[in-house]
Amino acid sequence: MKTNVIMPKLGESVVEGTVSRWLKKQGEAIREYEPLLEVSTDKVDTEVPAPASGVVLEIYVGEGETVEAGSLLAIIGQPGESVSQHNPPTSAHHTAHSDTNGSATKIQTVGHVTPVVARMAAEHNLDLSKIEGSGRGGRVTKQDVEAFLEVRKAAPAVELSPWEQPGEGSLFKSTVDYSDHVPEKSSIGEQRAAPIEHTTPKTTPTPAPQRVHPVESIPQAAPGELVALTPMRRMIAEHMVRSQLQTSPHVTTVFEIDMSAVVAHREANKANFAKLGVNLTLTAYFVAASVAALRANPYLNAEWRSDGIFLHHAAHIGIAVAIEGGLIVPVIKNAQDLNLMGTARTVNDLAVRAREKRLKADETQGGTFTITNHGVSGSLFATPIINQPQAGILGIGVMEKRVKVINDAIAIRPCIYASLSFDHRIADGAAGDGFMLTLKQTLEKWS
Repeated sequence: MKTNVIMPKLGESVVEGTVSRWLKKQGEAIREYEPLLEVSTDKVDTEVPAPASGVVLEIYVGEGETVEAGSLLAIIGQPGESVSQHNPPTSAHHTAHSDTNGSATKIQTVGHVTPVVARMAAEHNLDLSKIEGSGRGGRVTKQDVEAFLEVRKAAPAVELSPWEQPGEGSLFKSTVDYSDHVPEKSSIGEQRAAPIEHTTPKTTPTPAPQRVHPVESIPQAAPGELVALTPMRRMIAEHMVRSQLQTSPHVTTVFEIDMSAVVAHREANKANFAKLGVNLTLTAYFVAASVAALRANPYLNAEWRSDGIFLHHAAHIGIAVAIEGGLIVPVIKNAQDLNLMGTARTVNDLAVRAREKRLKADETQGGTFTITNHGVSGSLFATPIINQPQAGILGIGVMEKRVKVINDAIAIRPCIYASLSFDHRIADGAAGDGFMLTLKQTLEKWS
């Protein structure tokens, strides 16, 4: 019996996905629920399990191709079964997408284009009908647009008419041959321009002075390798550039926090949590303390809009999780309604499923504030980039024992540096420091 493998809908707002990698080849055996392929969207990478046991009879969508949810990806059946010719459903129509200003941008092309391609076309004012598509049925992909932009950037910006082009021969030469005066570098790497003589130039060219640090000695074809960008890495790069360079004016404040009370509470309770199958990590405390800080400073639980500042009443806390090849941010929805046990259980569940690529796209959307624990790699403190369209992101540094002066006595305490990067359009320094002060007091007085 043959079973169709369909592109799943990975969230309410996700209407298509890209086949990142097939984990099984055509003709290979597979068990039901065994991972068959990896699918990438603009929000999440996830594995698609096999809907039945058997062999992969036919694969219809190649790696790197983007299709709509509900499209036929492959067929699983029994060895020797015949497969009739299938035509995976694809859209073929003119589409219009909104640009960043909300106006409709006409995309001059036949065939379906993804929202990413439509946005790039609007941003760079492109006529997609002039771009050769490499996707199914000549569809223009994101890679096609990027390649077109690279070629356009390398081409001359303006083609000069013959009478505007520089001429040749002695008539058009400068009275001073500057090509013989090569800038000289000092011993500390600074360039010194050769003095310009205001006398009649010599007929015999002066030999160029020897360079102290000849940059031409660097080999032009140094050994190395080019690592192709994954959809996730492209998405992270675009999101970070857009956040820091094009959207939010970032400012960061750093506080030191004594973790003695939290460490003592965790040691006293982690065994009881473990009996219920919950690993009590420090992340659960940071989430709970962040909720308290957001309640006290609501402008950090907000987003900038053209008509004002939108204050979120619910705290949806994103937790940055490092995975192979990138980073993903699953979201704890309505974190203000959870106690420490519920927070710890949710943190465990989301982190495990993120690393196993079992998250749904909706589980990475809707965050109002983000926490990133960069201290797991030994980092003391950092200045994280805001996860748009949020107002702030909390960075947690490594916890280590430090010498402190407490009540005029020397003491050793487990401490961290915590940093808050926030959008200076939404909040000023007083609000940022107020958030951090509440966070610090909540953690240092935990009971």
